[in-house]
This record gives sequence, C-alpha cells and structure tokens, in this order.
Amino acid sequence: MVERYSRKEMADKWTMQAKYQAWLDVELAAVKAWNRLGLIPKEDMEKILKNAKFDIKRIEEIEKETKHDVIAFLTSVAESLGDESRWVHYAMTSSDTIDTAVALQMRDSLKLIIEDVKMVMESIKKRAFEHKMTLMVGRSHGIHGEPITFGLVLAIWYEEFKRHLKNLEETMDVISVGKLSGAMGNFAHAPMELEEYVCEELGLKPAPVSNQVVQRDRYARLFTTFALIASTIEKIAVNIRHFQRTEVYEAEEYFSKGQKGSSAMPHKRNPVLSENLTGLAREIRSMVMPALENVALWHERDISHSSVERFILPDGFITLDFALHRLNNVIANLLVYPKNMMKNLNLTGGLVFSQRVLLELPKKGVSREDAYKIVQRNAMKVWEEIQEGHPPLNEKGESLFLQYLLEDKELREKMSEEEIRECFDYNYYTKNVDKIFDRVFK
Repeated sequence: MVERYSRKEMADKWTMQAKYQAWLDVELAAVKAWNRLGLIPKEDMEKILKNAKFDIKRIEEIEKETKHDVIAFLTSVAESLGDESRWVHYAMTSSDTIDTAVALQMRDSLKLIIEDVKMVMESIKKRAFEHKMTLMVGRSHGIHGEPITFGLVLAIWYEEFKRHLKNLEETMDVISVGKLSGAMGNFAHAPMELEEYVCEELGLKPAPVSNQVVQRDRYARLFTTFALIASTIEKIAVNIRHFQRTEVYEAEEYFSKGQKGSSAMPHKRNPVLSENLTGLAREIRSMVMPALENVALWHERDISHSSVERFILPDGFITLDFALHRLNNVIANLLVYPKNMMKNLNLTGGLVFSQRVLLELPKKGVSREDAYKIVQRNAMKVWEEIQEGHPPLNEKGESLFLQYLLEDKELREKMSEEEIRECFDYNYYTKNVDKIFDRVFK
C-alpha cells in the first residue's frame, strides 16, 4: 500500500487490525454456531464472546516461533481466555477462518467501490447535460471526422460505467461467500449446518462446495472487473490529456491558485492528475494475471496464492478507490472551452461536411464511386491549402471546402448552391442527441 494513493476510509479496511478483527469475527460466529448446535455450553460461549481479543504485537512474537500466522493469532486469542479457549477454532482449518474473513473485507470494500462508481457516474451525467449540445469535432485515428457534441463523449463514458456498475453488483454476489467445510472440504468434523449458521451470522452465503479454500476464480472475477474499470479510467484520462494539449486546448484539468506546473517553466499547466490516473490504471490491471494464476492450486490447496493476495487484495481495493475519487475530481472540475472546440471544428475549412455532400449525390443519380471522386478532389485542394499554412476560410469568411464545391462544374450540374450550402449545417449532426441521451440516461 502506497499512502500517497490511499484514502483512509478504504485503507482502514485492510490494516492488520482490520484483518485480525475479521478473523475474530469469524471465530466468534463459529462459537455461536457451535452453541446453537449444542456443543459449546452457553456459559463458555458468553465468556468467549465477552473476553476474546487479540494483540498484534503478541501475534508477531508468536509467529516468529510458530511460522504460522493463524496459529499465532489463535494463541494470542487463547491468552485472553480461560479453559473455554478450547472451543475457539473447533473443527476448523486455517482457510475456514481466512477465506471467510477475507470475504467480509472484500464485501465491505466492494460496497465502497460501488458507491465510488455511482459518484463518478453522477458527475459525468451532470457534465453531459451541461454540454449536451456543445459542438466539437469527432476524431478517428486522431484526425478530424465529423461534428459531434462533448455531451455525447460524456454519455459514452457514463454508459461504460453503467456496465461496470452491473459487473460490480454481480461480482458482489460472487465474492460474498464463506466456507467452514474443514481441512479437505468434506465436512468430516463439523456438520454443514455450522457453515450455514456462521455465514448467516456474517451476512455471507455458504460456498456450495469447497475444498480447503474458497475457489479463486471468484477473486479473479473481482480483479478482471477492476481491470475493466481501470481501462475506462485510463480511456477518460487519455482523452483529457489530449484535450489539454496546447494545439487542441478544448478542455483542461482545474489549475488551483498557487499550483505549479514545472520547476523550470513557470507557464506550464500540465494534466498531472490524468497522467497519474493512467499510471494507476496500469497498476490495477497488472493484478489480473496473478489473480488468474491463483485459480490453479495443487489438488485441494497449496499456499502459492497466499503471498499474491497479501499484495493484490489491499492494493487493488485501495488503488481503485483512490483512482475513482481522483477521476471524479477531474471530471467535476474539468474546465471546458466551447469556443476552442468550435475553433478546432472549423480548422479544416469545412472538410467535416464531406460525407454529407457525398450522401446527397446518389440521390441525384450519381454513382457512389463518382460521388466520392467529386468530393475527394475538392477536399484534397483544402488539405493542400492547409499544408501551405493558409487560413481555412476564404476572403468572404466562408470555408474553403464550400468555395471549392461551389466552383466545381460537375458538382453544380447535380446540386444547386442552396443544396450545397445546406450540407454545411451543424444542426444536421445534433438532431438525434436528445434521443441518444434518452437511451443512456433513462
């Protein structure tokens, strides 16, 4: 865990204190269950519930000798009790405690992640409606294509997070399982009711079948879901980094008073938060392969997964939680420049309207091949002007592409000046934005 990229609310769920408390919660639930099943006397149960505690320093001392963290934990707990300590961990194996406790930590942490995603979605939605009709150029291959709105860009981000939210809610069901099936998962030493009672007490479901561990495809599902969210975070961050490039400058991260962009160049305003999000996304995705590789354990269990999970479980939750809050801050405070968006939309002298002209010609009886030739040859003239550094508008203040189309004799035989000019109407490209928003936000 890197404190720089941690929020206390999430980090607190993965401290050593939180880990051992979850272990103790499982052990106490098992004591209650055994009492319910008639094994542990009520008096012993009450003593255990009242007095059982652990000491982290003492656990560490004991583990140095035992080389076994669960035994060290149980010894520490036993030291806080009397003879009744014999009932703690009765007929259980280490993974009964650990895996059920980790399910508690994952469940409670995933609740925060789900709330984070909802928070980000709300911020995106607010900005989407704010810029629903804010015109900008759409790009493919990084090259200007046709007019869109910034609201549509945000709507895509929102829709993507809707899918992530659904995945998270489904994943919550997958990971919220416990197991108290014993050393080999055969319930030889404890009835199946013990597992059912403990899981009921803890708000989990019993794993339908387990060996010595809860199967790690459940954990892998969690981390692949995290990776998809991280990829969307990076997708948004990369877009914002592009928007903030000096040559583009359509949007930028909020630059606070007193903030510095460079130790050498006082003028710099850099997209540092988005760049950081790109890096954090890479880190989160890097946890997927270890999680997938943890699925294949030897027979009923080995501990090759254990060391991996000591890294990826706390770091995965803590880093994603931090990244989602940082992303929310970037989106909520993003500075958007509609005038620069319009400036860039006009940068290519009207070339963004080429398809509109192309699609009108077949209506006039022109083959698609011939229509393409007519439109493209005039478009290439505009590119040549741009290459020479000439302005995209002519002396009349009209786009060069419109000028060349109006001068094209072959085109004018098929289309009137009015029909050509109608092709240069931005409203044509926004006519379905409201309907798209209805699809996304209803």
